[in-house]
Amino acid sequence: MHHSAAGALDALLGRPGEEHGAFRPADLAGLDEREEFPAAACGVLDAFGLNDHYVPASFGGELRDYTDLMQLLRTVARRDLTVAVAHGKTFLGAAPVWVAGGADQAAALGALIADGAVVSWGLTERAHGSDLLAGELSATPENAGWRLNGEKWLINNATRGGFICVLARTDPAGGPRGFSLFLVDKRGLAADAYSCPPKIPTHGIRGADISGIAFHDALIPGSALVGEVGTGIETVLKALQLTRTASTALSLGAGDTALRLGVDYARNRRLYGRTLGDLPRVRRIIGEVYAAQLLAEATGLVAARSVHALPGEMSVVSAVAKALIPDLAQNVLDRVAELLGVRSFLTQEYADGLFAKLERDHRVVAIFDGNTAVNRNALIDQFPLLAAAYRRGRCDEAGVTAATSLSVPSTEFTAGGLSLLAMRGSSLMQSLPAAVARIAEQAERGLLPRQVVVLAEEVEAAADALHTEFAELRRTPQDVPPTAFVLAERYELCFAATACLQLWLNNPQPAGNAQSPTIWRNALWLQATLRTALTRLGSPLEEAGAEAYDRLAEHAFGPAVPTLRSTLDGSTSDGFTSDASPLDGATSGSSTPDGATSDGATSGSSTPDGATSDRATSGSSTPDGATSDGSLPDGSTTDDSTPDGETAGSTS
Repeated sequence: MHHSAAGALDALLGRPGEEHGAFRPADLAGLDEREEFPAAACGVLDAFGLNDHYVPASFGGELRDYTDLMQLLRTVARRDLTVAVAHGKTFLGAAPVWVAGGADQAAALGALIADGAVVSWGLTERAHGSDLLAGELSATPENAGWRLNGEKWLINNATRGGFICVLARTDPAGGPRGFSLFLVDKRGLAADAYSCPPKIPTHGIRGADISGIAFHDALIPGSALVGEVGTGIETVLKALQLTRTASTALSLGAGDTALRLGVDYARNRRLYGRTLGDLPRVRRIIGEVYAAQLLAEATGLVAARSVHALPGEMSVVSAVAKALIPDLAQNVLDRVAELLGVRSFLTQEYADGLFAKLERDHRVVAIFDGNTAVNRNALIDQFPLLAAAYRRGRCDEAGVTAATSLSVPSTEFTAGGLSLLAMRGSSLMQSLPAAVARIAEQAERGLLPRQVVVLAEEVEAAADALHTEFAELRRTPQDVPPTAFVLAERYELCFAATACLQLWLNNPQPAGNAQSPTIWRNALWLQATLRTALTRLGSPLEEAGAEAYDRLAEHAFGPAVPTLRSTLDGSTSDGFTSDASPLDGATSGSSTPDGATSDGATSGSSTPDGATSDRATSGSSTPDGATSDGSLPDGSTTDDSTPDGETAGSTS
């Protein structure tokens, strides 16, 4: 009996070493090497009924809670990112219809998706990338229909998909109200009305259908219009709030697998008469990696629940999640690569090349549906609103509680609650002072260590200073200073830390027992995640405080690596299993020609020269020439304009 759809899917796909036949790593690696589409694996997901979970219940599907969708996609992504990207694309392509389509149109599309239809999303163009307002593909009215002309490029499933949601210029003058969306049924087009270029070779997700589509005077019916004429940009921006949140599941799944591979290797690899995992420095790295993964998970869970609880603030929440979670996951992969050493580059000899493929595949996640710079620019556009709201200190307390109470069913989502701007700021961030006060009260009652209060107060101090800098920042839409992107990155970390505090406060703490404590006992996961956020914010990490990472590592070396969801559920259905058997049978300390060990570990307890701590540099900025978003007539902004050459929807 599985308590969730994700648990049932996890059981179907199998644990490491006992995978479903279509999900065997060696076979998927072979498809990747040959750049072949993973049709069999996608067929397994079709048979499971994953398509139904892309369709809101109001339109005949099973999507009632975006947290469940996130967990389902995370479950697939743990096995293979190419499969997750290829199959999950249908949700992204259909999202504009869920947001702005008519009831009949949405219900009809829902039925088609349930029957296996593949939907893609045509946003980007070869010459314009993520600058959607420069798009040239046109839709010209003709009688009761429209004529499409032009090309969309780097589109996931453009060739295989039977349907594509296309952003087209409907006003020759363009502008924010000069574009509209159309749901194109390729089955109804004349054979010469469209063409798809050959599959485009890519560094990662090599088997995915990354191609494009060109329309040649294609006639489509008037019923293909999604929403009203001229609302295409607005609908895209609202739909992106959903798709960016859902796509963070890809990074969460990648981080899960990287952490598992790192733990398995440290447990099984023997050097100098003991396992790699016995070395204190290695256990510290595992603890730091685990903490970063939990910080990402906390952010993702709150973001997904905010779709229901705080829909009017999703322009902020989704941008935070899409910028931060892939960044944290990439850090997890980079740190695990330190442990694996040369094995992280092997495509066959170690774990069927699973890590090497994972590392290649994950890099695309930070690019599509708005790259990191695009999402940070979306935050920068709202700095004045965020600063003013934080200063006022008012928040939607009920919304924050609903977004962070994981055991409480989410309320029904209605697209009408989405907004292009978070006019009331971020309720989660504005709840921080009250949360810190509650943490202090719990410490006074002996419910958690005093050190948690110190960490929480550091987060509050960082947030206070940050919002002051927001208010003082001077910028124009065409001139965004690089420092603004650094401020946006700091905001993401403060948001994530606040999400952790609220998750602690609004969920029962399963402390376990003396023989089997959980990561919730003595607020262990909370201490570790807060330290991770603060370290990335630039706070010094003292050795005494870093011991939380060492204690957290003990839990990672268990039979299953606990997630926040799995510990609260009291099961492993949403957790992920670690493999206690050697992945490559290596037990000796084989060395490289220069004398360094091939796994990246040196004798003693240190890592290779150049190993870095779980700390981000503060100088993250976009290239010179980064542009702000175009303004809509109502004062809202488009958030998909980035420097030349950067694409927000490259694989959209």
